[in-house]
Amino acid sequence: MPRRQIRVTGTDGTPLRAALGALRTELGLPAGFPPAVLAEAAESARSPDLSGHEDATDLPFLTIDPPASTDLDQAMFLERCPHGFRVHYAIADVAAFVRPGGALDAEAHRRVTTLYLPDGRIPLHPEVLSEGAASLLPGETRPAALWRIDLDPEGRTVSAEVRRALVRSRAKLDHAGVQRQIDAGTAEEPLALLRDIGLLREQQEIARGGISLGVPEQEVVERDGRYDLVHRALLPADGWNAQISLLTGMAAAGIMRDSGTGILRTLPVAPDGAVARLRRSAEALHIEWPHHVPYAEVVRSLDPAQGNHAAFLQDCTTLLRGAGYSVFEHGHLPTPAVHAAVAELYTHCTAPLRRLVDRYAAELCLAATAGHEPPEWVLQALPALPEEMATGTRRAGTVERECVDLVEAALVEGRVGEVFDGFVIDVKDGDPAVGTVHIEHPAIVARIESGTPLPLGERLRVRLTQAGPRTPKLLFAPA
Repeated sequence: MPRRQIRVTGTDGTPLRAALGALRTELGLPAGFPPAVLAEAAESARSPDLSGHEDATDLPFLTIDPPASTDLDQAMFLERCPHGFRVHYAIADVAAFVRPGGALDAEAHRRVTTLYLPDGRIPLHPEVLSEGAASLLPGETRPAALWRIDLDPEGRTVSAEVRRALVRSRAKLDHAGVQRQIDAGTAEEPLALLRDIGLLREQQEIARGGISLGVPEQEVVERDGRYDLVHRALLPADGWNAQISLLTGMAAAGIMRDSGTGILRTLPVAPDGAVARLRRSAEALHIEWPHHVPYAEVVRSLDPAQGNHAAFLQDCTTLLRGAGYSVFEHGHLPTPAVHAAVAELYTHCTAPLRRLVDRYAAELCLAATAGHEPPEWVLQALPALPEEMATGTRRAGTVERECVDLVEAALVEGRVGEVFDGFVIDVKDGDPAVGTVHIEHPAIVARIESGTPLPLGERLRVRLTQAGPRTPKLLFAPA
C-alpha cells in the first residue's frame, strides 16, 4: 500500500490529469490484462477451488474500507469471551482462484502489487476477481483464510490459528460511518469492540516500542484553474482497524517462526542520519521535539488535522526505507528478523488481492496450523519472492515519487519567481550548494541550488525557479 496517499479531483481535462496519463506511458505501466489472463480469471471466478473450506457463514462478518472500494481483502467479527476477546478475521482466499503456474499466476508475479496513482489504480488481479468473485463483498459467500486470534483482557495474544472457510459479510462499512456509530454509542457490540480492542492493541504497541504512522490522505482539488492541497486526517477508527491487520501479521509471523519456514517483512532500525534529518524537518514545520523525547513519542503527540503535523507525518515515512522481505527455512531466522516500526516479528498476509506475497504467507500459515508441509508450489516460489517483491516495491516507489513530483509541481504552477519561506533539511554530500528545502506553505519538499554552501538546518527565504506539471521537478534558489 502506498506510504503517501494522494487523490486528484476535478475535470479530466486539467493539465495535471494529462501529465498523470503521460506518466503511465512513460513508466511503461500496464494498461490492461492479456486475453489469456482475463480468460483464466473469468473461468476461475465461475469455478473456484473450494475443497477443504469449512462453512463459517453463520459468523456475522463486516468489512471496513473506503466508501468507493470494492476490492475487499478483509472482513472481521469481534466478540468478548471469558478469557478476554476473540478476533475472527477473514482474508480473501486468492489461492482458491489462482492456479499455480497458470497465466493468472504468471501475471501476478509480473505485477507483484497493485499500483496506486492519484487518478486511479492498476490492479494486481483482473477486476472480475479483485472486485468480484474473490472480494469479500456483502451478501456474498466467499472463500477465505479465516483467522481466529484469542486475546487476554489486556489485548495480548493468547493463541492464533487459521483455516480455510466459506464466509459471508453482512455489511460494508466505511471508517467515517464506523466512527460516528462508535462515538454516538449506537454501534452493536461486534463493532463497538473495535474501539476496545484497538485501544488495547495501541497500548501494547507502545509497550513493545512500536509506532504506527497515521499518514493523512491528501486530495488535490482543482479550483478556477489552480490547484490546492487538502489533507484528510485519519480517524481513530482507521487506526483501530489497522491494529487488527497488524495483530494478524504478527500472529502469522509467530506461526511461521514456530513451524521453521516463512517469509517476514523486516525493517532495520533507522540510522542516526535519517533521524537527524527528520529533526531538521520538525524544526522547519514548527514541531516541538525536545532532545530527550524519542521519535515514537513525538509521532504519537501529533494531530494530523493540523497542516504542519500532517506534513511531518509524510516526512516520517522516510524512516521506513530499508524495509524488505526475508525468507527463512529450518528455523534459522534472518538478521534482522524484526520490523523496527512494528517492534516484533511481522509479515504481510492480510492484503492478497493487492500484494503477491500475502498469498504465499497465507499458505504457509494454513499448512502449519493444519500440521502439514507447505504446498510444493509455495516452497518452489519462496526463494525468489524477496527479490520479486523488492522489484515490485521499487516500481511502486517510483510511481509514488513521480506522482508526488507532478502533484507538488502542479500546486505551485504559475508561481515561478515567487518567494516562499523554507528550511534547509539536507545538503548533498560533497556539494553543500545543493540540497533539500522544506517549504512551509504549501507543505512540499524540493531541490534547492545555490552558488554558495546552503545553511543546513536554518530558515531561508527561497525563490521558485522551476515548476509545472510538464516540468515536474521543482527547483528553488535562495531569494
